[in-house]
Amino acid sequence: MKMRTKKCTRFQLFLLIVSILTLAVGCSQKRTKPPQLGLAPAVHDEMQQRLAQPYDELFDAAPDLKLSPSDLEAMRKHVRESQDYCTTNAKAAAKKFETQTDDRLAELKRLGNKIEEGKRHDLHCQIQDLRSAKAQADVLTQQLIPVAFDNSRAKIELLEKWPSDFRSIQAEIKSETYLTRRWSNVNEIGFRDMEKDQKDDIKRGQDAVRELQQQSAMPPELDNKAIQDYVNTVALRIAGNSDLLIPLKVVVLDSKEVNAFALPGGFLFVQRGLLEAADDESELAGVLAHEMSHIAARHGYKLMKKAMISSIFYQAAQVAAIVLTGGVGGVGTYYALQYGFYGLGFALNLNLLGVNRDYEIEADQLGIQYAWKTGYDPGGFIRFFDKMASKEGNVVGASWFRTHPVFYDRMVRAKREISFLPKKEQAILQTTAFEEMKKLLKQQVVKSNSEQDKKRPTLLTGGEQGCAATKKLYKDTDSIEAICAQFAEPLPSAGR
Repeated sequence: MKMRTKKCTRFQLFLLIVSILTLAVGCSQKRTKPPQLGLAPAVHDEMQQRLAQPYDELFDAAPDLKLSPSDLEAMRKHVRESQDYCTTNAKAAAKKFETQTDDRLAELKRLGNKIEEGKRHDLHCQIQDLRSAKAQADVLTQQLIPVAFDNSRAKIELLEKWPSDFRSIQAEIKSETYLTRRWSNVNEIGFRDMEKDQKDDIKRGQDAVRELQQQSAMPPELDNKAIQDYVNTVALRIAGNSDLLIPLKVVVLDSKEVNAFALPGGFLFVQRGLLEAADDESELAGVLAHEMSHIAARHGYKLMKKAMISSIFYQAAQVAAIVLTGGVGGVGTYYALQYGFYGLGFALNLNLLGVNRDYEIEADQLGIQYAWKTGYDPGGFIRFFDKMASKEGNVVGASWFRTHPVFYDRMVRAKREISFLPKKEQAILQTTAFEEMKKLLKQQVVKSNSEQDKKRPTLLTGGEQGCAATKKLYKDTDSIEAICAQFAEPLPSAGR
């Protein structure tokens, strides 16, 4: 009897495990139907409008909003289900393009040497188009969708937590406990005991730059001396008001990606897309100061010690192999790299500087301090962050958020640091030099885009000549909602 009871217990345990696994599998399935509204339409519409606002506006509005915990939780659920739905449809599109590519390849193999040249050319063009379409769908699922919906979640968290956090900041100011925060000695910037051995990183940075250039993972320098000189002047001015103890080398790269990145040893790279996106000099200064902080705090070296940097060069080598040899997925990947989907960021990925939350938060704080010390409005960086998060169109800004991840804690800490800094009269927002640079940049963008367009039909060595320009499934200016809605509908075949 005892043995029988034991067997029954084991059987029941088995059924329990099976039921748990079945439930887990069921929960992991992505949605195949559009998410339902969990809020009253009026409340839902207001929440959607709030999520489209810049962070600065939400910081001002949140303390006076009357949103219940159930409203916020319902919106979280809606965001989560919307992301699942959008991802499912984009993955289905990618699979369709892959299947259509395989069909064309099979047809080429079936026809063999008997195929007419016109037919061969047509199939080659279709395959290139389909590979590009799959790459675009892959970028959507791997980059654009996660970035957009992570941003929405951060803003929901802001609406929920900011009223309490705002009161805490005011209490810190009143009690002067903010003076005990790390790096509170802002009047000693440049004389603080931060990282003494910055000079040891110079060779590491030189090696990193050389490696990226050899692997064809570095966009060319912008061919405009006046723009290069302007950015260098602003950066050097900030460097003189920072904790940087080594020479700074600044280069503007001719890429429409909205991004900037720093390498150990004083190497700072700004992509022209970021110059296009900035609206005033304080925004540019905020970004430059942030990247400079990574160098001063030796974040790159600290990541190298963790053996994270090696994967960057491995990826760069992979990309170069695809580009130079025309590998299997090469056309679509190179199209995505060169023409605005994820550019240099794919080769560098997140392993360079953006993956570590503590490093990003520290760079936010130090960058705000350096911009303030130089005389700029210290809110420039957070305003630029706002714009990238809230502008219409998630494609262009995706790279920025991949290397500068969005989360509520960062926004609060940045806002706190700005609140703690002594106020300066006539803080710099805009300069005539910035406005002159923007005029030159408009001319340069036309030239750069024209030169890139000439290369567009032949994306790879060995690619099919004479094909029409590869189609884009969505525009750089499309919002994530518009992109998701498009992918929810049956897409036309990418191949002709």
